[in-house]
Amino acid sequence: MDAGPSRRQVFAAAWPIILANASSPLLGLADTAIIGRSGDVSDLGAIALGSLVFNFVYWSFGFLRMGTTGFVAQAEGAGDEEELRATLGRAAALALALGVALLALQGPLLGAALWMLDGPEGVQDTAARYCFVRIWGAPAALMSFALLGTLVGLGRSRDLLIVQLSLNGLNIALDVVLAGYLGWGAVGVGLGTAVAEWVAVVIAGLLILRVLRRRGAVPTPWRRLRDLRSLLSTLSAHRDILLRTLSLLLGFGWFIQQSARFGDAPLAANHVLLQLIGFAAFFIDGFAFATEALVGKAMGAGDRALLDRAVLRTSEQALLAALLLAGAFWLSGQAIIDALTTLEPVRAVARAHLVYAVAYVALSAFAFQLDGVFIGATRTGAMRNAAIAALAVFLGLGWWLAPAWGNTGLWLAFVGYVVARAVTLAVVYPRLRAAVAPS
Repeated sequence: MDAGPSRRQVFAAAWPIILANASSPLLGLADTAIIGRSGDVSDLGAIALGSLVFNFVYWSFGFLRMGTTGFVAQAEGAGDEEELRATLGRAAALALALGVALLALQGPLLGAALWMLDGPEGVQDTAARYCFVRIWGAPAALMSFALLGTLVGLGRSRDLLIVQLSLNGLNIALDVVLAGYLGWGAVGVGLGTAVAEWVAVVIAGLLILRVLRRRGAVPTPWRRLRDLRSLLSTLSAHRDILLRTLSLLLGFGWFIQQSARFGDAPLAANHVLLQLIGFAAFFIDGFAFATEALVGKAMGAGDRALLDRAVLRTSEQALLAALLLAGAFWLSGQAIIDALTTLEPVRAVARAHLVYAVAYVALSAFAFQLDGVFIGATRTGAMRNAAIAALAVFLGLGWWLAPAWGNTGLWLAFVGYVVARAVTLAVVYPRLRAAVAPS
């Protein structure tokens, strides 16, 4: 059996994913800059509201990427080419069906989402036009999740980088033309995004087709595609990951909601500090993606030594990255805060709570890594249960600490949340490891 990945191999798998993740916020900055210079206030507000709707929808469907990665990596480890292709087929078919369903239900879904956001009338109307144009890219966006999950599972992180750079680069170019040059405002941004999503899914499909052709001819896996047990296993995994994702969304949403109760300055300061945490996540998540593929391969091969080495090597680098980022934020955090806002009350609150954001970043590596382990192993039930338990711990800590210590208590509970996410998975990790035969 293979002794497992070296440190160089882990880093080689992680850095393209880090760059791919980092390209997404650049798109958001470009959209804001283009509309900010060529549109009006309603266009800018519409982009903010509309992007919030689609971010929530697409994050909720993240199970299409994560579930696919684990099953593909395990088929790769087991050398089961037919199951690998069947996994891809099931994921793509489900993604297409969900995308078509979003198109069919776009009226009530988008209408309800915008009604709940309750923006100003002018902004609301422009946001509706943006959403009803961008929604036509939904089938492509969801199919891309399945295809990108396949690339991650196969360890093709450089191909994933190609897809993401193509998506975001074309999106920015189309925004410049449609929103800037032609003056279509928010509607132009929505159309550019939809077109870029369709182009990206074609590029991803071609890259996967090239990879599969190089792996040799395999009979069309129609029997596996129709296998009820495999289909139910896939749907069960997707359900568990969806519930886990909704738990995370609820946790972060509750943090923001509680921040608002302490006033405008704490709310704004916490938002600024969350930007540091979000930036760090781009790096740490790159190693978690590499973990998914390597752990899935080890599980498929039934090789405990390979599993141990994959977890060790990826965790070493993820923890090192988290500590370096935390150290950088501790040393330069005040300068970063001053660059992000000129409001002195916000600066003061953010500086006072910077230490908690630094602690969150340093400790988050354990939660990210264990997420990657359980995604690769497709132990999604354990992930679901751990996410719900960690959320309960967070809410309990928040209700206990926040009333007494205000925003400081809320941050202590938030740091406790990321620790609870790691601990609840670490408790069941020995059972996962024991399920793999010793080498």
